[in-house]
Amino acid sequence: MSDEGELPATLEGKNYSDPRIHDPHFKGPIVNRSCTDVLCCMIFILFIIAYILLGLVAWVNGDPRRVAYPTDSQGHFCGQKGTPNENKPILFYFNLLSCTSPSVVVNLQCPTRQICVSKCPEKFLTYMEIQFMYRKDRNDWTYYSQFCKSALLKPAKTLTQVLLDDDCPTAIFPSKPYLQRCFPDFSTKNGTLTVGNKTVFEDGSGKTRNAVELRAAANGINNVLDARAIGVKVFEDYATTWYWILIGLTIAMLLSWMFVILLRFTAGFLFWLFTFGVIGIIAYGIWHCYREYSNLQGQPSSHLTVFHIGIQTDISMYFQLKQTWFALMIILCILEVFIILMLIFLRDRIRISIAIGYIPTTLIYPVLTFIFLSICISYWAVIAVYLATSGVPIYKVIAPEGQCKHENKTCNPEIFNTTEIAKACPGAQCRFAFYGGKSLYHQYITTFQIFNLFVFLWLINFVIALGQCALAGAFASYYWALKKPDDIPPYPLFTAFGRAIRYHTGSLAFGSLILAVVQMFRLILEYLDKRLKQAQNNISKFLKCCLRCCFWCLEKAVKFLNRNAYVMIAIYGKNFCRSARDAFNLLMRNILKVAVMDRVTDFVLILGKILVAGCIGVLAFLLFTERLPMIIAGPTSLNYYWVPLLTVMIGSYLIAHGFFSVYAMCIETIFICFCEDLERNDGSTEKPYFITPTLHGILNKKQLVPQKQKE
Repeated sequence: MSDEGELPATLEGKNYSDPRIHDPHFKGPIVNRSCTDVLCCMIFILFIIAYILLGLVAWVNGDPRRVAYPTDSQGHFCGQKGTPNENKPILFYFNLLSCTSPSVVVNLQCPTRQICVSKCPEKFLTYMEIQFMYRKDRNDWTYYSQFCKSALLKPAKTLTQVLLDDDCPTAIFPSKPYLQRCFPDFSTKNGTLTVGNKTVFEDGSGKTRNAVELRAAANGINNVLDARAIGVKVFEDYATTWYWILIGLTIAMLLSWMFVILLRFTAGFLFWLFTFGVIGIIAYGIWHCYREYSNLQGQPSSHLTVFHIGIQTDISMYFQLKQTWFALMIILCILEVFIILMLIFLRDRIRISIAIGYIPTTLIYPVLTFIFLSICISYWAVIAVYLATSGVPIYKVIAPEGQCKHENKTCNPEIFNTTEIAKACPGAQCRFAFYGGKSLYHQYITTFQIFNLFVFLWLINFVIALGQCALAGAFASYYWALKKPDDIPPYPLFTAFGRAIRYHTGSLAFGSLILAVVQMFRLILEYLDKRLKQAQNNISKFLKCCLRCCFWCLEKAVKFLNRNAYVMIAIYGKNFCRSARDAFNLLMRNILKVAVMDRVTDFVLILGKILVAGCIGVLAFLLFTERLPMIIAGPTSLNYYWVPLLTVMIGSYLIAHGFFSVYAMCIETIFICFCEDLERNDGSTEKPYFITPTLHGILNKKQLVPQKQKE
């Protein structure tokens, strides 16, 4: 950075870290800069290159079809177009009773042969029964043979030979397809579990089984597939409502954009609109709670409380209690009073964002940030899926009753019968086990997933940091213009963005790296908590809560310091550590103003975000619950209407957050510049304040020394 104009860092006996604090020619962000935190910049670039290479390797080795299609024992996909299994979309298990192995939870592979079929069995049959029935009617064998590994002309093999060759199942029973897999058709008759209206049945090997045993075996897979079932239903809801979701998010974007633009010209009006809008929504909630409470007051069950009904999985049960509505009414009343009291002190602070009106291009930047974040999220998700589905079919040696020294060794099914293993272990088979590999890449899949997550967090924080630094540079250009808007440089946002990329990529990467490390530790802590939840005692739970609290506070503190450090980087062009130190010292010298300003900004903007999300949420609720049939026909037959509803509400809130973050960054930048301005200047003719008289009256109650300055 250029040393031109540097003087001793003292003012009124106070030592300040900024060497330009006496520079009378200082007129905004430093133009002559040098690159900062070059080492971190180089490390960041190397990580990005490694991230791109990881994506290429994962793309070559991964196969997302393994998520969509079930896989038979040969590693072939069921129902995939252009394959022999195109018309066989359902997976059938030869012996479902063996699906109680712990390996089922890991890779959804039972230790039994699995084949692709066009439909599931609809009746009870055993192989021995088929051999007897074949002599009278061959149609039964035609039906049974479709569940065999290969087309057999007749059931000539003995049961023992069928078991050894694993050509056909020993028995079939009524089943239904569930997530493209055949599962028993269970039902309850007089309180007794049955399958195909039977409580007991022959398993084809001479044993009598009951429906409870079969249910326990099926649960080995069902417990894992239940999550997929919910996922499929959610996917169906998204497929039905995706265009409505996009329309809702677009409306939220336009509404947020309109609010931020109008804040410049009608700040007072919109502030009160935000306020009374939120107050009105809460007041309606209070009235609704009181009405429900009054309606339940005279009913016979009005004396019931939460202690009477206990813990219920049906949440609607709690809304039948007057105690629930009374508690909600009290909470909303407290919130209403809190908001009204806060309004008494905060109504004028909103006007600090006057700079947005002079730099309207800053309102477009959230769209650019959204595009960058979407790219990062999409790239991370694609790599995660490809890494999770990486590998080749792995086949293992399986011997009857485990009487083989080569059991569980890898094998090649195409040449297995000609190998020494087949000769040494008669009856041994080479079966598909899972997808994986022994290469260096496959051994480090978990490490690559961790790397994928870490770089994702780093990139997300870097994109946010880049936006904060660019916006800070643009708003600082506005503040340090003595004659506004005449002295504001042309294209301040694009100039600030270019400076941030050209000179301070390393500093932004440094700050985002610190935040990414903290977030990574929080995620690891949450992961360990879920994995070790069953083995926790009171002490470990207490330590876990303390660590959670500490890391949450640390993340908030790092975000606050980083944001202010980026403002100092945008203005002075110093490295991250020095900028963070200068920002921290400056804020500590104005700690009372910082506390008030930070809370004011958060409070006012949260009202706007809630109003945007609330308005879109109400419209989405009326649409997805089919309560606007006379106005517009919304989607019908949704599995969970709250899935698209929450998506729209959360998306609207995040969009509003993105646009209002411009407003927040404007206030924070102007506030830091104001603190610097007060320390540099005294309002005299020689050292005039750069702040406008209007903003000075808002931020500081002291009288401003008269000076010729345009607002």
